[in-house]
Amino acid sequence: MRNISKIIIHCSASPEGVHYDVEDIRHWHLARGFSDVGYHFVITIDGLVQPGRSLDQQGAHTRGHNRDSIGICYIGGVEATRERKPKDTMTADQERALGKLIQGLRIVLGKELTLYGHNEFSKKACPSFIVSQRLPWLL
Repeated sequence: MRNISKIIIHCSASPEGVHYDVEDIRHWHLARGFSDVGYHFVITIDGLVQPGRSLDQQGAHTRGHNRDSIGICYIGGVEATRERKPKDTMTADQERALGKLIQGLRIVLGKELTLYGHNEFSKKACPSFIVSQRLPWLL
């Protein structure tokens, strides 16, 4: 097993309310030259947690931080307008699922994994919110 110390939250940068899933993201990532979907988990707009890469595999989601992290992506993250500006579109179902997933990962791995947003390692808006402000109960 890899030495995992953090969880990095992402958004799919897809319009609010539009359903996508792990297979859609896998297709997008394969088209970009990835070997598979870059995330370890994807959470659909209705709160379904879908597995992506195995936890044993290094992700492809945050340059310079893939070796020791788990990548979790929620579907959404931009307005459903032509401009597609970043927007916190996480649904209550997604938030509940994310919380349960993170708590479960901490139990299974037996450690307190630090939680970050992709935007803490990049100039991107992803996940379209500040993790410490939006999800303080998970820190």
